[in-house]
Order: sequence, then C-alpha cells, then structure tokens
Amino acid sequence: MSGQESIRKKLVAVVMATTLTALLVSIAIVIGYDLRSYHRTLVSDMTTQAELVGHMTSAALTFDDPRLANENLALLRTRPLVRAAAIYDASGALFASYAAAGEGGRIARRLTPDTVRSGDGDLVVQQRIVENGDALGTVVLRAENRLLARTLDYLGIAAFVTLVAMAIAYLVMWRLGRTLTAPILAIAGIAREVVETRDYSRRAPRISNDEAAELVDSFNAMLTEIEQRTRELEDSNSAIAREGQERSRAQQEVMRLNEQLEQRVDERTMQLALANAELANAIETARNANQAKSAFLSSMSHELRTPLNAILGFAQILTSETLPSTLEQKKEFANHILKSGRHLLTLINEILDLAKVESGTVTLSMEPVALADTLAECRSMVETLAAGRGVRVLFPDVDGAVVLADRTRLKQVMLNLLSNAVKYNREAGAVVVTCEQAAPERVRLSVQDTGHGLNPEQVASLFQPFNRLGQEAGAQEGTGIGLVVTKRLVELMGGQIGVTSSPGVGSVFWIELASTAPLASALAERGPEAVAAAPSAPPEGEPHLLLYVEDNPANLRLVEEIVRFRSDLRLLSAPDGHLGLSLARAHRPELILMDLNLPGMNGIEVLRQLRSDPVTAAIPVIALTANAMPRDIERGQAAGFFRYLTKPIDIDKFTEAINSTLAHLHERGAQAERKD
Repeated sequence: MSGQESIRKKLVAVVMATTLTALLVSIAIVIGYDLRSYHRTLVSDMTTQAELVGHMTSAALTFDDPRLANENLALLRTRPLVRAAAIYDASGALFASYAAAGEGGRIARRLTPDTVRSGDGDLVVQQRIVENGDALGTVVLRAENRLLARTLDYLGIAAFVTLVAMAIAYLVMWRLGRTLTAPILAIAGIAREVVETRDYSRRAPRISNDEAAELVDSFNAMLTEIEQRTRELEDSNSAIAREGQERSRAQQEVMRLNEQLEQRVDERTMQLALANAELANAIETARNANQAKSAFLSSMSHELRTPLNAILGFAQILTSETLPSTLEQKKEFANHILKSGRHLLTLINEILDLAKVESGTVTLSMEPVALADTLAECRSMVETLAAGRGVRVLFPDVDGAVVLADRTRLKQVMLNLLSNAVKYNREAGAVVVTCEQAAPERVRLSVQDTGHGLNPEQVASLFQPFNRLGQEAGAQEGTGIGLVVTKRLVELMGGQIGVTSSPGVGSVFWIELASTAPLASALAERGPEAVAAAPSAPPEGEPHLLLYVEDNPANLRLVEEIVRFRSDLRLLSAPDGHLGLSLARAHRPELILMDLNLPGMNGIEVLRQLRSDPVTAAIPVIALTANAMPRDIERGQAAGFFRYLTKPIDIDKFTEAINSTLAHLHERGAQAERKD
C-alpha cells in the first residue's frame, strides 16, 4: 500500500511540476509580448499626437497667436492618457500649455533637458514643429504610462490562472492515479511473488495468460511496439507542432487585421470630424461673406452718391431758371462738379483695383527697386497735398537701399500711405518717413503722422473696404478701400504691412519688403508737435433759422447756395455732431438738416441726444444722407427723423420738405396759441 501511495505522489508531483513550468513560461511570454506591444503603441500614439498638435499650431506660432494654440491643445482633453502638454517657441519659452485635472503645476516655463525627461510613471514625448524647413518650436506631451499598473494586473491574473490550473490538475491526477497505478502495482506484485516463490504457474488475474518466457517475448515485442509507437508519436507531435504554428500565424494575422480595422475606424472618425468642422467653417464663411457683401454694397452706394450729390446738385443750379447765378458762381459750381467728378473717378478706379486684387488678375513685375528713386517720386507728388494743409513731410536718406518689388505698385503703396497720413493729420502737423533694416534681408518703411490716432477697435477693423482708417464715414473725403488694396499689393510682393497707433498722438503704418542690398543709412527726422485747428465760427443767417450738420464741404456748399436764393431762410452749419448739438442748444433753430455719416458721432446718435434734451426735443430733424438702401431708410424713420431725404439732392423735393416742415411748425404754434 505504501508503494502505491509513493508512485501516485511521484506521478502527481511530476505532472504538477510540468504543468506549473509550462504555465509560467507561457504566461511570461504572453505578458512580455503584450507589455512590449503596449509600450510601443503608446510611444507611437503619443508621437503621432505630438506631430498632429505641432501641425495644427504651426499657424499660431507663425502669427504669434497663443489663444489659437491653447484652443488646439484643449482638444487633448479627449485623450485621457495625456496629462499635460506644452508648446515652446523657437527660443524655448512656453507659448501655450494644457493640463488635465491636478496637473497644473507640472508644466515648465522653459524647455530644458529636465522638461522632456520621463519619470514618476509618466511618458514624455518631444516633437519639433517644422514648417517649410523652419523650426517654429517644440511640442512636449506628458502621458500617463500605465505599464506598471498593467504589469501588476497581468501578474494578478497569472497568479489566479496558475492556482486554478494547478488545483484542477491536482484533482484530475489524484483521481486518475489509482487507475493508472493499479495495473503497475498488480504486475509488480506478481513479479515479486514470482521472484520470491519461483512459482511461474501463477497468473495475474486478467493481466497475463503467458508464462515467464512468453512474458519475455511479450516484453520484447512490447519493446518493438514501443519503438514503433515512439516514431509514430514523434511524427504525430511534429504534425501537431506544425498545426500549432499555423494556428499561431493565423491568430497573429487576425490580430493584425483587427488592429488595421481599428486604425481605419479611427481614421474615418477623424476624417468625419474634420469634414464636419470644415462644413461648419464653410457655413460661417458663407454667412460672413453675405454680411460683408451687404455692408460693401451699402457703403459703396453711400460713397457713389456723395460725389454724385454735389455733381447733380450744382448741375441743377446751373440749369435752373428759378435759381439765377453769376458767372463767378457758375465757375465755382463748375469747379465743385469737376472736383466731385474727379473724386468719383478715383473711387471707381480704386474699386476696380480692389476687384482686380481680390480676383487675382493683378500681374506684378518683380525686380530690384532703388528706394531713393521711389521715395523721391512720392515726395514730389505728395508735397503739394501736404502744403495745402500746412503739413510738413520729412523723408530719410536711403542711399544704397534696394528692395525686391514691382516698381509701379510700390509707388502706389507709398503714395496711399503718405496721402492718408496727410489727409488724416492735424493742421500744421507732420508726416515722418523712416527706413530701417528690420532683418539682414528685410527693409521696413514706416510712415508716421501726428493725427488723432486710432483706438484698438478701429485698428482691428482697419484693413476693410470703406473703413476710412477706422474713422467714422465722412471724417475725410475718401473711399476707404485704399488700405485694402495696399495690404493685398504688399502681400503679393512677398511683404508684410502693419500699424501701431495711440489715440491723441498719431499712427505709424509700416511695410516690410525683401531687400537685395543693405541699407546704408536710414535716419528719421522727428516731427514737431501737432497743433490742433480751432473750429471756424458758424455763419450768420436770416429769418427762419436752419442748422445743417454736414462734414462734406461740397455738400454744405450746395445747400448754402440753395438756401441763399431763399430770403426767408438763414443757415447755420456744423461739421460734426458734437458742434451740431452745441449750436442747436445755443441757437435753438426751427429746423435741423442732419447727415448720418458724421465723424465722431453719427446722425442717429445726435438725434437721440437732441430728443433727450428738453431744450431741443421739439425741433424737427430732416435726414439728408447718401445712405439710400431700403434698410437704411427704415432705420432712419424708426429713429424718429421728421423726413428722410437721400443724396443726390433733388432741389424740388428738398424745397418741399423745408416748406412743409415750416408749415407744420407754424400750424403747431397756432394751435398752441388757441389753446392758451
């Protein structure tokens, strides 16, 4: 009985040891392979994510827009493994950052070797941002490395599987041990009895029917059978091994196909998200384009009607038999018509230039251009305009400076900036042109004025059609599209344009172009302090006092000439809304004519302040404006204008509006007297 127990224990021990060894080797291989694949996948995923973030934020680094870079980094919140991210510019300074909850204090302010060192269970990936061969900065991603947690999970699973497998193997072998050892023990007992008793007549029950010789023969035959069975077993084992290898390869192929399928699903999902974003951007762009088109048509209508008002108005006076005029007056009216016609021609030409630039039909002849020659031509053309306003224009010495540009378009750009600097300057102010070497191969030309300057909101919307340098429409005669054309031309010549401005001090417009020869000297002269012009006193009028608030001299002159033929009217004028309010409160006119596009304060705001003041609340106000679009008329009527007249002025309608308004006032006064 003790021999039976010993054989069973040994058999169980051998099977358990073999099973344990096989389990440990298999589990170790599986865990090692999975952890290695996981680490590689994590590194590859983080590297790809860093490249994608770098590509998305290259535009933000180029245009120095941290807000856009932070918005791009905020998209990483969809990646829970990413605990922190940072974008460093080319100098290594922190440009934008992202941190998950609890990670805010772990972002370095500068890029150092410690910044990209992995530790504390995190994986750090660094990726340079390169655009067109230029290094713009570096992306650093810090991801949670769950390798240790994954290893511990696998070890726990392995321990559990090993215990369960060993327990099952032990139970199976313990129950089968008795069946396996019984024949062996029976044969051993018979053999021991035969050896001990030498009684070869004994037979083992249902074990053998042979005697000792037959047992030897059977044993020999068994050896022969065992040898044959061993070869067959080896062949069978080889076939099983080959089948196992084929199954392993098939399993690996299935896993590879699954990974490819997941990758394709991710790619399709990302493409769908990008397509949805592009669609939303296209819808927003179309909406903005539609609004811009409406604003452009409204502004263009106003700009076209303003010179047409003077042309048609003075032409009506010249051709009218009821409004006689002297020869001197006719010459003056003709000069106004000629001036307005030239202004209209300039407007049309600038609109055509803008259309050419926007449609891409402008052709440039890029060549080395000497700045000294170009500035000399511009100086001769702008000095006459500056002298008319008492503005000094100071040019630098730019000997030797050569830029790569289109000669004609460069002169157009400089003339536009110079004429704006003179036009929007103070009386007896100054315009200072400077030239400096912005970079080894870049030259910067700056035009500084001593005007009123622009606030940040005006600067933000400066390069837009009909913007008029950020001033309210009507502050100066002009189209307001010159700067748009200027910006497009500078960009087509491979340059940049910008502006800095301080309200009450002045503005500086600058352009940068590629330089083919270094600047020898670019010394700028300092301009004198700007001197503010005092407003002129309003003219005295006659019986029925009218106040006309208008900033365009030609339109004001036209109304003055119309009123001059009426002995029952006298006219006061104001060039802006603030002075108009002061004159209305001081003189209390019977009727106010109001342009809507006024500098500083538009006509609707002036009307609102007139109505809020008890002194001027009852004075009727007639709108006289070039804003003739239906929505403009509806807005004016809703604001409370007594009548709404559009430019060009129809003299008959203008006269009828004044007469009917005065009659209304007379009737209202009579009713008030009867009530008293």
